[in-house]
Amino acid sequence: MMLGALQGRGAARIALWSAVEAVPTLVFGRAIAGAIDGFLAHRPATGLGWLGALSVAALVGSYGSRRIYPVLADVVEPFRDDLVRRVVRGTLHRPDRGAVARLTHQVEIVRDTFAGMVMIVRGFVFTTIGALIGMLSLAPIVLVIVIPPLLLGVGLFLCLVRPTAARQRDLMIAEERIAESASAMTEGSRDIVACGAEDRIRADLGGEIEVQAAASRSMARLTAARVFALAVGGWLPLLLVLGLAPWLMRHGATAGAVVGSLTYVLQGLQPALASLVQGIGASGVRLVVTLTRILEAGPDLPRPPLPRPADVDAERDLELRGVGFAYGPHAERVVDDLDLSVPYGDHLAIVGPSGIGKSTLAGLMTGMLEPGAGEVRLGGREVSPSADRVLIPQEAYVFAGTLRENITYLAPDVAEAALDAGASAVGLGALAARLGGYDAQLDPAALSAGEAQLIALCRAYLSPARMVVLDEAACHLDPTAEAIAERAFAERPGTLVVIAHRISSALRARRILVLDGLSARLGSHDELLQSSALYRDLVGHWWPERDRTSQPSGLAGDANRVHTVASTGLADDPGQVVADRPH
Repeated sequence: MMLGALQGRGAARIALWSAVEAVPTLVFGRAIAGAIDGFLAHRPATGLGWLGALSVAALVGSYGSRRIYPVLADVVEPFRDDLVRRVVRGTLHRPDRGAVARLTHQVEIVRDTFAGMVMIVRGFVFTTIGALIGMLSLAPIVLVIVIPPLLLGVGLFLCLVRPTAARQRDLMIAEERIAESASAMTEGSRDIVACGAEDRIRADLGGEIEVQAAASRSMARLTAARVFALAVGGWLPLLLVLGLAPWLMRHGATAGAVVGSLTYVLQGLQPALASLVQGIGASGVRLVVTLTRILEAGPDLPRPPLPRPADVDAERDLELRGVGFAYGPHAERVVDDLDLSVPYGDHLAIVGPSGIGKSTLAGLMTGMLEPGAGEVRLGGREVSPSADRVLIPQEAYVFAGTLRENITYLAPDVAEAALDAGASAVGLGALAARLGGYDAQLDPAALSAGEAQLIALCRAYLSPARMVVLDEAACHLDPTAEAIAERAFAERPGTLVVIAHRISSALRARRILVLDGLSARLGSHDELLQSSALYRDLVGHWWPERDRTSQPSGLAGDANRVHTVASTGLADDPGQVVADRPH
């Protein structure tokens, strides 16, 4: 991808103006040598002539530098635009909380660093060529002294690039995990304390920090090795030329030629190699790793075409047969060989630890993700994005405009009476009145996360979609408000699939799918209490000991007693949490 950005006319123009910019390097040592030899021979005009030539070369080089930057922009900006398109397309196929960070921060890092890498690499290449040609014109024997350590230093550095990239990737992933763990811990701090899981969370976060520290130490060792490579390739030639100066002069080199050769090494080769080692070894490695993370998170997949809306009376059973999915050709499968049948009108809840693949399954059900294996069919046809299905993710989208425009976006012709009924059903009525009615202008930044979710839920409720998937779409609402919204969708015609944030969502469902990373269990609440140890543990987190003998098997009777722990990741090892603190 980066190499493609340099192809064609852009690369040729950068090479042309880089050659012009390198003219002072080519002339520098030769002019110094000519000036010294001229002055030593009592020919001041010759010495001044060489210094004048150096001045002219400096003007030519500055003109070349000035012309490079517009050409660089022509190469770098299309590269950035391509990255943005890849991130957007990947996000449309896989809803992702990190998409905004990739679209802004990470893409800009890649763009700026890529521009810097182009400047560093072409500077090293043309500066080195210019310096070597200049030394050849002065004293060809000097090349025998300079080239071997230069090649050795560059070779050592290139051997370090791959392990440095691997360690930089480890460091970046460790930092991402620390950020995710810290965010989850902050959001679930009340539940951590309620479950007595402080020691476990402290140990888990401490382990992530130790991994990050180990990666940092490894990077420090590789940095020291890069400094050694620079010393071999950049400073050793200088010492060799100085130490062998008498020998060079005995073999015909003049004093000016020796000083000119030293100038080529000190002002040309050494700075160019230092820039290469520092730039590629640090910024370049970060560029490759960050670019890889962007492309991994947002694969460049073509969007399937939108089908014509199906007849609302047609068969709408959802069938998953042998479905497998992984985010990348070498990544571990998030969903593996899953068979699932969701008949039209079903109310299904999906539960399991954080990161187990619930959101991935929601994307597969709605056609936002394409399975890597198996097939997903709705009414006998291959599933794809359609107005007949709606997926509401955790991060609700509200755009600038009126409340009416937001909630009728998927149903612009809805009648006023139906609008009122829908808003009342999902619990939006009080918020609508507080905002000033349906025609009130919204400021998305001024809305709380829960208010944004209510608006998104009402939008989905009013839509013509006959299959609704709520992916923790009410997690920012209190349990009572969440219960009102979910019951409204359950009574609405069509199929409802809920990615459960609270176990009360599962208790309201007709069937429950439990994912544990190894298998999938499907059944009612009572059936899963008998067959699934994970489900028993999840329910155990939510129900006090005194209530366990009277847990409801259908609708949750007292939703206000429910507290969330699933979003904190505590359910990854629920047995340990239960053992830490008796209920």
